[in-house]
Amino acid sequence: MAYASLEPFGETRADLRAGIIASTVANAHRDRKTKPMKPSDFMPKFDYRPPSEEEVAARVRAMLRMASPDVGSQRSEVGGRRA
Repeated sequence: MAYASLEPFGETRADLRAGIIASTVANAHRDRKTKPMKPSDFMPKFDYRPPSEEEVAARVRAMLRMASPDVGSQRSEVGGRRA
């Protein structure tokens, strides 16, 4: 453990190295008016929390509205024609 604290290695260190490369490339191609990217912007975040039922329902409604603007209105298609 002492060696790992002096010379970090493993997946976390590999993610940092990849983040440094990705942020360097992104910053080389960004518009000067945008803020610079940091390596941590490209590193995975593992503090995942499953969405609540309300969040899932809101996402589904939003996707349905994007797919069909008539979803949720009184008018709906029945057999290829408006009912």
